[in-house]
Amino acid sequence: MTVAVTQPKTAKTEDFIPPYPHRFEQTPPVWTLIGMAKKNFLSIWSVGDFQSRLRSQKVFTREMVLCNRPDVVREAFQTNHVALQRKSPQMRHALEPLLGDGLFVSDTKTWAKRRKVVAPIIHGSRVPGFAPIMVDTIIEKRSDWENKPEGTEVDALAEMAHLTAEIISRTIFGRNLGKNYAEEVVKGFSDYQRHIDQIDLISMFGLPEWLPRFRGSAIRKSKDRILNVLDEIIDSYANQKEAGEASVIGGLLEARDEDGNPLSRDAIRNEAAVIFMAGHETTANTLAWAWFLLSQSPQTRVKLHAEVDTELGDRIPTFADVANLRYTRAVIEETLRLYPPVPILAREAIKATVIGGKPIPKGALVMVIPWLMHRNPVLWSKPDAFWPERFIQKSKRPNKYGYVPFSIGPRICAGLQFGMTEAILSLAVLARKFDPELKPGTDVQPVCRLTLRPGDDLPMLLKTRTT
Repeated sequence: MTVAVTQPKTAKTEDFIPPYPHRFEQTPPVWTLIGMAKKNFLSIWSVGDFQSRLRSQKVFTREMVLCNRPDVVREAFQTNHVALQRKSPQMRHALEPLLGDGLFVSDTKTWAKRRKVVAPIIHGSRVPGFAPIMVDTIIEKRSDWENKPEGTEVDALAEMAHLTAEIISRTIFGRNLGKNYAEEVVKGFSDYQRHIDQIDLISMFGLPEWLPRFRGSAIRKSKDRILNVLDEIIDSYANQKEAGEASVIGGLLEARDEDGNPLSRDAIRNEAAVIFMAGHETTANTLAWAWFLLSQSPQTRVKLHAEVDTELGDRIPTFADVANLRYTRAVIEETLRLYPPVPILAREAIKATVIGGKPIPKGALVMVIPWLMHRNPVLWSKPDAFWPERFIQKSKRPNKYGYVPFSIGPRICAGLQFGMTEAILSLAVLARKFDPELKPGTDVQPVCRLTLRPGDDLPMLLKTRTT
């Protein structure tokens, strides 16, 4: 089945409308949707899904509930956190080979204990101390670009993935990852997403959780590539400690629970995998999308360049500059609105509850889908347009339950401030010198598997700024 895609307007229009999949007027049959979802979860939604508030539908044996307005999102993820804290079976089984019982996929007692250990490690209060390492790493990337001939073609998605993998390694794990290790991590995550199942039919048919899910050799190989790097980082901690180098991995190794017991080796590696995945993959995708959007939006580029020239000049930025880079932040926030890195947030009800007056049975799947809510025309003017200015207008800031690129409620991403700071500094430092141009003839389309990417790569031409 061929699915039409919406093409962007020309870059000369006032408001650039970036690409998004075709929206159905009427929802297709379930089996058609399942086939489409296996390839791209963003392609299954109808016009009504974007405009809805609270919808439900039974798919095989599962009740599926869609929350698409701030009031019901608050009920689902804040008020009813206890009943809806468990991630969906699809997400848990898709990530279990890589993350084990890590914070991202665990729940109840395991989640509560690990959150106490992990959250302080990347808490917003620690970000100012991480900023100098971020800046040093970004400047190294800028120098690497400066050493390339004018017009060199680069894969912006891979470039940003290498950058953020290096940042997360240096700031969180206290070591220089190096080009070879970064390559292993980046390719490992890409391959893992490409091969992992996007639909968990076993759970949709109500079959037991313990039934094994088939995992092909490609998944095992990509998982091993990532975990081997993490094992090296963990094993090297003893040498780092002797050299006086502090790191988060050291915090995990030395952490104790309320009973005074250390985390197991598996738990440490699982949490390291969560931090690495959340700390590099999502920010890399955001930056790649930002470069694409800017390449198609001349007016936005002019405003961005004016800000970074004025605020940064030729000096090395610091954490204090982030607060003054208001338009740069708006570009990142608007990118996150249009292309949220995790565009589907799904939970499984571990007990019956109520949302918006609707009874939610145990076992139901409750979904908050940023991809839909961030483009809901009831909540946003020009919902499909790239318009960073909407985030500059303080009087019109979005409701925090209507803008959820980092989730919301008790399970909100612990690294929110880390990721935002990293993205703002990366965009500002690189945009001060470069104005990347999309390679002519490139068709960029959003694809969602575990995260939302601009396809498998993003070919762009490095152009040095002349103004």
